[in-house]
Amino acid sequence: MTQAQGLARALNALAKGPQFSYTKARAAARQDTNVDWTRTKALNADFNAEVDGCESFVMRDGSVCEWIAGRYTFVARGG
Repeated sequence: MTQAQGLARALNALAKGPQFSYTKARAAARQDTNVDWTRTKALNADFNAEVDGCESFVMRDGSVCEWIAGRYTFVARGG
């Protein structure tokens, strides 16, 4: 299992809840020590919450927990 799979599972549980927002997703991701914040910031350099919805998160193992706006869900990629 990639690190992104675990984070995607946790964030998708939050996304099903009321008043889900990118700030709640970011706060939850901050609890995961496997998130590579330097690479995550680079990936989301042009992030705009009004357009993008949520950020995607790069993990230390190279996998990505990617936000899919059209599906309102996170998916694990790579690793």
